[in-house]
Amino acid sequence: MSYAALFLLIAALAVIGYWLGKFRALAVVGGGKGIRALHSLPSYYGLLTALWAALPCLLLLVLWASFQDHIIESLVRAQIADQVLAADKSRVGLFMNDVHNVIAGSVPLESASAEVRAAATQYTHLRQIAGRALTGLVLALGAIGLWWMRRRISASLRARNAVESLGEKALMACSLLAIMVTLGILFSVLWESILFFQSVPVHEFLFGLQWSPQTAMRADQVGSSGSFGAIPLFLGTMMISGIAMLVAVPIGLFSAIYLAEYASRRFRAWAKPLLEVLAGIPTVVYGFFAALTMGPALRGIGTSLGLEVASKARSRPVSSWAS
Repeated sequence: MSYAALFLLIAALAVIGYWLGKFRALAVVGGGKGIRALHSLPSYYGLLTALWAALPCLLLLVLWASFQDHIIESLVRAQIADQVLAADKSRVGLFMNDVHNVIAGSVPLESASAEVRAAATQYTHLRQIAGRALTGLVLALGAIGLWWMRRRISASLRARNAVESLGEKALMACSLLAIMVTLGILFSVLWESILFFQSVPVHEFLFGLQWSPQTAMRADQVGSSGSFGAIPLFLGTMMISGIAMLVAVPIGLFSAIYLAEYASRRFRAWAKPLLEVLAGIPTVVYGFFAALTMGPALRGIGTSLGLEVASKARSRPVSSWAS
């Protein structure tokens, strides 16, 4: 079963748990007339039951998705790849790459070697077994959660407190995740910068007049030593920023003046939130959209008019920019 189908299955278990917990809470106090005897509203008992049915399944799904491919690949290597390539261990990575290409459909099965086909078949078989096992475990965990919460439901159960506590922990986990992702990006950039400046002097990067980062990837590979002067990047960024400000500053300023002084209350009620949503989108998203859609569109328009429109400038020294 695919992950999307498993998500739907977990959602169905959560819905069943909600109604089961709600009806069980009402049944404990003899129906709607005894609802005052409950510590919390019946909906909180339903939410608590739904959470206990869904959260363990979601946790299992995340852990399974994180380790499944690594475990299956290790099994395939142990059973097939290492035996076939025992004479040359360095080719195991290339062999497994061919296996993944065959499984993904990038390479036709008929064009692959017999060993790659055997490994791909084994890999697919193990993945099918893992999928069936995961489905069974999700159903078992969901059923255990439903059964356990149904037994625990009583008039004195503090369902609202438990639901709010779980929500607080979930929000705290999301906050910690955002912090950890930010720290991960920071340390990743810092580490790559340290590695970069071990090969390229700082003064060459800051004051160099040429940017041509074509370098050899390995010691035995033929390639250029590269030029890493950042002045062309700085000038290009300043030029693009200046052009963008010439367009954005008048439009943004006049729009703000119109909304503040001239727009009707009805127009302002929907235009202001719309602009705030657009302003909240990271600029890199707009850039990515422009690179994928506007760039090819402008290139096509230029070609139809007989003009050559390039998406990126050729590497050249700064002295040629003024010419």
